[in-house]
Amino acid sequence: MKKTIPIFWPSYHGKDIQRELGRLFPANMSNRWLGQAHKVDEFEKEFGKKFGYKYCVSVNSGSAALELAYHLVGIGQDDEVIVTVLTCTATTVHLVRHGAKIIFADIKEDLTIDPEDVARKITKKTKAIVAVTLGGIPVDKRIFALGKKHKIPVIVDCAQSVGAVNEPGDYLCYSFQAIKHFTTGDGGMLVVRNKKEDRRARLLRWFGIDREKKIKANWKPYQKRHMTMDIEEPGYKFQMNDIAATLGLVGLANSDRYLKHRQAIADYYRANLQYPTISGGTDWIFGILVDDRDRIADQLERAGIETNMVHLRNDIFKPFGGKRWRLPMMNRLEPLYLYIPIHTNMTVKDAKYITTILNKIRSGHLS
Repeated sequence: MKKTIPIFWPSYHGKDIQRELGRLFPANMSNRWLGQAHKVDEFEKEFGKKFGYKYCVSVNSGSAALELAYHLVGIGQDDEVIVTVLTCTATTVHLVRHGAKIIFADIKEDLTIDPEDVARKITKKTKAIVAVTLGGIPVDKRIFALGKKHKIPVIVDCAQSVGAVNEPGDYLCYSFQAIKHFTTGDGGMLVVRNKKEDRRARLLRWFGIDREKKIKANWKPYQKRHMTMDIEEPGYKFQMNDIAATLGLVGLANSDRYLKHRQAIADYYRANLQYPTISGGTDWIFGILVDDRDRIADQLERAGIETNMVHLRNDIFKPFGGKRWRLPMMNRLEPLYLYIPIHTNMTVKDAKYITTILNKIRSGHLS
């Protein structure tokens, strides 16, 4: 039976996870805390310490982190939000729910948002700029300069760049979904820049209830017939639980090893592939540019190699307008980009095999 090399595979250390979950679920049932408790607090603290952030608010998905960021910025009906056209729909779908007017920006040759096109599209109605570290590639620093110049908050969807240290941006939204750099099963982290927004994000992630005040009141909503707490604004049910946080702590402890493994594979591809490549940063996915994508994808599939486009331009989907914008670089690269396997469950030997097959296709020696 021919071996298949998957394009994605989750990164986890089974023995460490089994050990830590065993402590969370002791045989004598002595641990009463499985929801948002001590492990969540520890995960937030360790994440911030490792990557250089002071205010880290854990949530139950990367999408929840984005929604909280949009809420904190105050995006509302008819506000213009400039967003990269090429991204996961999670980046844009919440903007539709907020009633925002999405302004799609073109991409650069590395498929990340083009600051020159962003500059052209800024108006008095621009409420935010949303950039994405697509594939783990850092956002062009000119984006942050534009935000600062025009006093527009920059929200960064960092779902694909866990592992980068001290990323710029007013709001950073991370994902620990199953196939990200490390996983909590599903989960996310919102990084904000000041104590006021940290507190508000923590209220919003749990219905708007102040958990700290509730704990100090010994979880008694009434004392002497007087209510001891209130809800300042309605929130969501976005909190992470201790089970996910336990997985996150194990992933965090192994994250350097995972990143080093990915980058060894990416380095081999970059040095040996005869196709133009799209990669960099934390190398979450690895892209190549090809002239006949369907044919090459079919040839790779027959060789046991999975490929995918991973993300499509968002302007073509009905919720976002359903028609292609005039975006020259996106239009040029749309039929060309293709992603090949890169993850911690493959070896450099696998990368050599993939490279050999691709180079044979390129030279016409594989039909």
